[in-house]
Amino acid sequence: MTTLTISLPDSLREFIEREVETKGYGNVSEYVRGLLREAQTREADARLETLLIGGLASGDEIPLSPEFWTELRREAAKILARHNRPGKARSKK
Repeated sequence: MTTLTISLPDSLREFIEREVETKGYGNVSEYVRGLLREAQTREADARLETLLIGGLASGDEIPLSPEFWTELRREAAKILARHNRPGKARSKK
C-alpha cells in the first residue's frame, strides 16, 4: 500500500477527526479510503448514465422479446463465470 501525505487546515483536520470518531472508522486512512471509493462509484455511475442516455438517444431500438432476455442472461452468466474462476485475482472497488 502506498502512503500519501496531504496538508490540511486545522478546521478540516478537526472535521475528519470528528468523522472518524462518530462514524465508526478505525482511523483517518479508513475514512479517506471510504471517501475515495464513494467518489469512484459516483464517477462510474455518471459514466454509465451518460452511456445509457446516449443509447436511448441513438434511436437504435432493440426489441425486448423473450429471446432478448434469454440471450442477455446467457451472456451475463458467461461474464460472471469468468470472474468467479478459482485462482483468479479479483480487484476490489
